[in-house]
Amino acid sequence: MNTLVIAKREIAAFFVSPLAYLVGVAFLFITGLVFVFTTVVDNVATLIPVFQIIGVVLLFMAPILTMRLLSQEARLGTLELLLTTPVRDWEVVLGKFLAAFFFLATLLLPTFYYLFLLTQFGHPDIPATMSGYVGVILLGATLLSFGMLTSAISGNQIAAAGSGVVLSLAFWLVGGLANIFQGSPGNLLAYLSPRDHFFDFIRGLITSANIIYFLSATAAALFLATRVLEVRRYR
Repeated sequence: MNTLVIAKREIAAFFVSPLAYLVGVAFLFITGLVFVFTTVVDNVATLIPVFQIIGVVLLFMAPILTMRLLSQEARLGTLELLLTTPVRDWEVVLGKFLAAFFFLATLLLPTFYYLFLLTQFGHPDIPATMSGYVGVILLGATLLSFGMLTSAISGNQIAAAGSGVVLSLAFWLVGGLANIFQGSPGNLLAYLSPRDHFFDFIRGLITSANIIYFLSATAAALFLATRVLEVRRYR
């Protein structure tokens, strides 16, 4: 119950935040532009380029959406007040995470109109497209959880956003080092990067290993954010 109360409060805050609207407009503008180029210029009935650009945009957008959720309350001193109420640390983290996830899902809804247009004027691969949306949702959840972690650590919104971008980019690009290392180290680096897991989804390949990766990474980041709050509670 506490989780839902916190989530509802944060969702309401998102929908009155000028920054959230600015992020939403930028997101839809970029995805719309890529869609137009793909369908009009390249004359291809697919959303793969749209999914690819969404993956890159999320690296920067997710930390921006989450940067204030815990850091602002820490700066204003309201986080300590919240933690003195009969609410568990994980309820605070999960509630705020769910609010950011709901807002991201809301931004994805208009992109289904792209799919509608493709079905009217072309023959898109519907199952592969749905797989791409699953990948976007899972990647978004993971990157939002990274942002929650950096927001929990930092007491400054800008620092939280910056460190969130760095953390997300580090995981995204670490897979490139897999070509340098051989054997188990290379395989580990390739597995740690969300990029290849995400690209499998947008190619229409859904595997339990990829799903487990994103769910595990999301849970791990949220767990660490919760532990940070526990330290603040007893500090």
